[in-house]
Amino acid sequence: MTEPLRMTWVQPEDLLGHELRQAAEDGRDPTAVASTWYAAGGPPSPPRAGASTLPAAPELRALALTLLSELADLPGPSAEREPTELPDIVRACGVEWPTEPPAPARAAPPATAEAGERPRPVASPTAVEGHRTGAGTATPRGPGGLAPDPGAGSAGDHTPSTTAPRSAPPGPTDATIGGPGGPPQVSGRGGTGEHTPLGARQLHAAWLGRAAGCLLGKPVEKLTLPAIRALARATGNWPLNSWFTAEGVPADLAAAHPWNRRSAAGSLAENIDGMPEDDDLNYPLLNVLLLQRYGRGFRTADVARLWLDQLPAGRTFTAERVAYRNLLSGIEPPDTARHHNPFREWIGAAIRADVHGWTHPGDPASAAAQAHRDATLTHTSNGVYSAMFVAGTIAAAGGGADVHASLRAGLAVVPPRSRLAEAVRHAIGTARAHNDFDTVVDRLHATHGHHHWVHAIPNAALLAAALTHADGDFTGSICRAVSGGWDTDSNGATAGSVAGLLAGHPDRLPERWTAPLKNRLATSVVGFDGIGFDELARLTQEALRP
Repeated sequence: MTEPLRMTWVQPEDLLGHELRQAAEDGRDPTAVASTWYAAGGPPSPPRAGASTLPAAPELRALALTLLSELADLPGPSAEREPTELPDIVRACGVEWPTEPPAPARAAPPATAEAGERPRPVASPTAVEGHRTGAGTATPRGPGGLAPDPGAGSAGDHTPSTTAPRSAPPGPTDATIGGPGGPPQVSGRGGTGEHTPLGARQLHAAWLGRAAGCLLGKPVEKLTLPAIRALARATGNWPLNSWFTAEGVPADLAAAHPWNRRSAAGSLAENIDGMPEDDDLNYPLLNVLLLQRYGRGFRTADVARLWLDQLPAGRTFTAERVAYRNLLSGIEPPDTARHHNPFREWIGAAIRADVHGWTHPGDPASAAAQAHRDATLTHTSNGVYSAMFVAGTIAAAGGGADVHASLRAGLAVVPPRSRLAEAVRHAIGTARAHNDFDTVVDRLHATHGHHHWVHAIPNAALLAAALTHADGDFTGSICRAVSGGWDTDSNGATAGSVAGLLAGHPDRLPERWTAPLKNRLATSVVGFDGIGFDELARLTQEALRP
């Protein structure tokens, strides 16, 4: 007898379980469908894997397909406050939707800068040395959050303190994010606020940051929060401050919480040798090619064409895999995001959003609109908002805003009554209210733990909390994002991208995070395996030119 082939994220019997969960989350009543499914012996969705262990009988699979269509026809009460079409999103955002680039966080550019690159604060020799040795400490800030030393604005290699930034009195923008108190009296590693194209060094730092954060999270992807904490504590790496390692982990603990089987061979401290392949890096690379081929006016159908040309189907997951299957079945966008796609509010579109932010430094609205055209191939409502939130945040950071203003800009392009906006506001407020980040994470898991670990809502919340609590510091940002669990490599990647861009130069990133990458990215995107991050930055800069 031939062994059954279990394709993850597309088996009808597995999709049905996920769609029942999604229906309950967005307010549709799946009770009747669920009763029919479970009475017939249908399984629930796999809690963490992409496919159940055994294939369903033919009659059960046929029932799953029928019930998926029935669930799609159920009315949902959230449609008005969580629209998917861009004009409706803009209307829902109302006056919060950005109409012009946000005001800069501060303006103190150095005398010289790379041609075509926005000036950034230059670290002092002492600060740079601290970055490379891991000995740096946070620099005290003066009134108004300005550093007395011009080098203090760069992202350093600080041990991730569990102490959150102190808050200033409430300011007029606090209502936007809903957090207690005003912006922390620190710089947030903001830049100068000049609305000019990003330079190659800034893009290089962002690419390196994305890769390092992703790599940090890879070995613990799919693990539960208690497992992540136990493994890190067993090696003295908690609060998380370095790569995960298997050396020193007791055998019984390692057996109880095995590393991610696809990632451990290349992502633990003892075996890192360049950046291994990951969809969190494949998609930004694809979006560089998207801009090269179709320009900034690309359409959603152009994203689909590029994927069919350049992206192997086996390198897609969750909503992307369902949309890819739908394309091959003759279904066109935006129906590719809706047809039998229970993952349409998951994190996949957010991990594709960096390039859209890089394309529009200082212009979150245009970045979000571009991210929308990409995201609607595969996602709807909150899944789309997560991409727009990331793109808007990165655009603001690229325009010189500090991390706190950048998050406000990202939130401004998300419908304020949506579940994702509510979760992000709550997360930022929680991060400001607690010194201990473990407490912040515990509060987030208590609030959002009913979601699947790849859902956009809990992961956007964790990302916002990590960036807020770390105040733009690179090590603090990626370590907090990964230490919070859920989609560890994706959250680490986006946090690293934001913090790397805020640093503004690859030399301002701690060498202990960048050196193991060896300026080499493995990828299955056709023609780019082994490319260097400096070359990626150059290609990105070329793609961003008018």
